Amino acid sequence: MSIVPSFFGGRRSSIFDPFSLDIWDPFKDFPFPTPSDASTETSALVNARVDWKETPEAHVFKADLPGIKKEEVKVEVEGDRILQISGERNVEKEDKNDTWHRVERSSGKFTRRFRLPENSKMDQVKASMENGVLTITIPKEEVKKPDVKPIQISG
Repeated sequence: MSIVPSFFGGRRSSIFDPFSLDIWDPFKDFPFPTPSDASTETSALVNARVDWKETPEAHVFKADLPGIKKEEVKVEVEGDRILQISGERNVEKEDKNDTWHRVERSSGKFTRRFRLPENSKMDQVKASMENGVLTITIPKEEVKKPDVKPIQISG
C-alpha cells in the first residue's frame, strides 16, 4: 500500500499521518470545475517560485524548477506581451516491491503566466537553465526623455 496523499496523484494515504490524509471536497460531484479538478491537471508546481526583478536594462525572471530538464520546459511569448512558462514533471514509477514512507515532491503539469510592461522588447527574449533554475531575460526599450525647452520669463 502506498502512503501517498490523494492530491499527489490519486493514491490513498496512511490514516496515521495527519499531514497525508485525503482532503474532502464538498463540490467534487458538481459539473463545474473545482479546485480539486485543477489539481489533477496541474500540481504544486503551479506555485513554483518565480522571482521577477527589473533592472535598468531588462526584466529578469528566475524560476526554481528542480529535477526538470530544459527539454521538459516551454517558454513562450503570446500576443499582447504575455510570458508563459510551462512544462511537466513525470510521476516516478511505482514498483510493487517499494515501500513509500513519504512523498512530498509534486508531479504533473505546471503553467505560470505574466503580463509584461509595454517597454519590453518581446522579439529579444532569452532563456537559459542551469542547476534547476530557469532564467529568462527580456530587454527593455529605452524610454525617450521628452525634449525640455526652457522658456524665458518676461517682466
